[in-house]
Amino acid sequence: MALVDLIEDPSSSPLLLRDLYAGGDPGPIVAALAQVPELCEVALPFIGAALGPSHVSFRFKEIAILRTSANLSCKYCIDAHTVVAFESGLTNGEVLALRECPTAWEVFDDGVEQALVRWIDALTAAGGGPVPTGIANDAQALLGDHRLVELTVTVGVTMLLNRFATGLGLPTSAETVAKLADHGYQPFQYPTPATPVSIGGAS
Repeated sequence: MALVDLIEDPSSSPLLLRDLYAGGDPGPIVAALAQVPELCEVALPFIGAALGPSHVSFRFKEIAILRTSANLSCKYCIDAHTVVAFESGLTNGEVLALRECPTAWEVFDDGVEQALVRWIDALTAAGGGPVPTGIANDAQALLGDHRLVELTVTVGVTMLLNRFATGLGLPTSAETVAKLADHGYQPFQYPTPATPVSIGGAS
């Protein structure tokens, strides 16, 4: 259950956002952002430009979004973009590696895609800091300036949405759960926290 009220019913949607509800429930991200319609109105076009179609391939965009979401353990985005990743042409082995494998780049045959995955992993590494020089130079040489800039924005916007969706507990839709099942996947589950061990009466 989401932490905040999701405005899913078109009849309850803010006047400023009625166009977004023309087809019915717009999905959890819009339904949450609708709580702040003036922010939603300006945020969605930017998000759409960063994550949507461009001269950068659909496949590259989905590698960036799914890998970033997996590195940040965002249940909502992992579930949604596992489905979209298959639509982009990624294989089951590639999707599984992006979701779960620390060295996912090894699964990819294409050197550009290997460099992209390593770049994503460096950008999303715990603790932040500069990208190692070798990884940065490989990414720039193989992707070129334009694609590297755009894909870095894609990673950054995905990180924002990861924290937004995780923090507010946005739910995976029944439609996405069904599509995951079609590909042999269950919704992402967070690891069960370890049980604290009591030592000397302290826990």
